[in-house]
Amino acid sequence: MLTEAGNLSRFSYRIFTEGIKPRYEISEFLRQCYLVGNKSLPLSGLTGFILGLVITIQLRPGLIKYGAEAQIPYIVSSALIKEIGPIITALIFAGKVGSGIGAELGSMKVTEQIDAMEVSGTNPFKYLVVTRVAATTLMFPLLVLLTDGISLFGSFLGCNIKAVTSFNLYFGHVFANLTYEVIFPAIIKTVFFGFAIGLVGCYKGYYTSKGTEGVGRSANSAVVVSSVLIFLIDLIAVQITDLLGIY
Repeated sequence: MLTEAGNLSRFSYRIFTEGIKPRYEISEFLRQCYLVGNKSLPLSGLTGFILGLVITIQLRPGLIKYGAEAQIPYIVSSALIKEIGPIITALIFAGKVGSGIGAELGSMKVTEQIDAMEVSGTNPFKYLVVTRVAATTLMFPLLVLLTDGISLFGSFLGCNIKAVTSFNLYFGHVFANLTYEVIFPAIIKTVFFGFAIGLVGCYKGYYTSKGTEGVGRSANSAVVVSSVLIFLIDLIAVQITDLLGIY
């Protein structure tokens, strides 16, 4: 485990050192942004919608029992934006994008396409790894913002299943209680989530061995390691916000 952590650290250091040097693969970076962002939105959006709907339906009876029905918008939005939305979206992103990157780079490694790129004078690390990690780091926070918005809309519909709540009233309560101190830490940690998912996926794929069997192993381990890193980063983020007095 310590050896793997050291290799990941060295790999991430190489990403930063290679990323700041020209030539910059802008076209490949934009293509990866489209693939990891736009292609992931339907799945994460659907999950977010169902998540907001289910949480609201589950919480409503208990809050009514204690006379706190009016607090549904604040409680649900706070839970979704601060914790549930980023974590669930990150796990979905790791399963879809992380495994895809690991399998793609792994297949290129075992079929010697990466070696062919080196022979032809192309920097495969910059073209394949740096662009993908940069794309996941940039697009994942945007994906979380969109998923959170869809989740809140699902929560709004959940409130209207057994009662009637106007759109303006519901989202007025939501935004009246959300401050920058709540939103900003949640967005910051999604940047680290996206970087970790891209880093692990590229690392596992770039160093794939043992033929086609290794490709499957790389895709599987990319998801597992990414998921563990997501929870570790979230734990550290919660401790930091607690020390800073941000709730």
